[in-house]
Amino acid sequence: MNTDDERPADRPGQANMRFDDAPERFRSGHREDHFSGASGVLFEQAMAQTRMAICLCDPNQDDLPIVFANRAFRRLTGYSEDEILGRNCRFLQGPKTDPEPIIRIREAIANEDVVVVELLNYRKNGTTFWNALHLGPIYNDTGELVYFFGSQWDVSDVRAARAEERHAKEMARELSHRMKNMFAVISGIVNVTGRVRGIQGEAAEINSRIQALGRAYETTLDDASSGSIQIGEAIRAVLLPYDRDGERLELIGNGVRMPFTTISIVGLILHELAANATKHGAWSQDEGRVAVEWKASEDGAALVIVWTERGGPLLESDAVSSGTGTAIVDRLLATGRGRIEREWTPEGLTATITVPARKQE
Repeated sequence: MNTDDERPADRPGQANMRFDDAPERFRSGHREDHFSGASGVLFEQAMAQTRMAICLCDPNQDDLPIVFANRAFRRLTGYSEDEILGRNCRFLQGPKTDPEPIIRIREAIANEDVVVVELLNYRKNGTTFWNALHLGPIYNDTGELVYFFGSQWDVSDVRAARAEERHAKEMARELSHRMKNMFAVISGIVNVTGRVRGIQGEAAEINSRIQALGRAYETTLDDASSGSIQIGEAIRAVLLPYDRDGERLELIGNGVRMPFTTISIVGLILHELAANATKHGAWSQDEGRVAVEWKASEDGAALVIVWTERGGPLLESDAVSSGTGTAIVDRLLATGRGRIEREWTPEGLTATITVPARKQE
């Protein structure tokens, strides 16, 4: 128990609630949600208005019986006041209640400590609910322990949401594993075909596109269960392998979210631009730099990516307009009703890509 030098309010995490005449009220069998006296009025109002299920247990009686349970507690459990008062809270436990939080509760009671646990409880009709229980001691003005306060919150929906999230993440990991295998198989087929037909160079180009798609998908699968992704993660995954020394690529973007379906288009387009920059553009020169900026359009209906090259050789549009990469980019955007605007300047290529997407809520 506390000494005069250690008041309950000075002990971290412990409550110090005062309603002087309440103990006698409880011991005399008072069984309504109200008390007399000024502090009793405040307590009555608080208990009557809160929708949080609350009970008080008396540590000075055998087996720590409940001596007060508000209306919210009765609604939550389905028991009447006569069926609650005088009983230990364990009557809400059942065959599937995990013993671990029960042990923590017992330790908190023995140590006059505060504890928050989640445990499976049973209503009167036999249905279960997940109870987020906050338990803590209450002392009077002289530092004597007079009650244990318990608040109950039905977190069944929260637990279900957590379970769904865990399941989604497990599925994402499994899908990631399968997609890696799929991309590896495709890559192997391309390599074998290239060797057999004597077109290893073309096979290598195809494989580079496959690998870019794989990186884009892999980094966003965990996020995809929400229906949208932070597109910046896919952009980084596709482009960072091209930044050999870590100083030739600047990425500028925020946490804009786009539909998961935009990954294929964005991943392949950026790969083609990066491959072109490596062969013919800024990255073909030691001092060449590329900056990539992305954002949602003002109405949120599209993703806008600005690709800017600096420090590369001077190129004419005809020099790259007939290449395979350019054709792939144009075909992808045409299929997805997007567009690309290219501008060749003495500093290098600037391309503005617009990829349509659902308007983000």
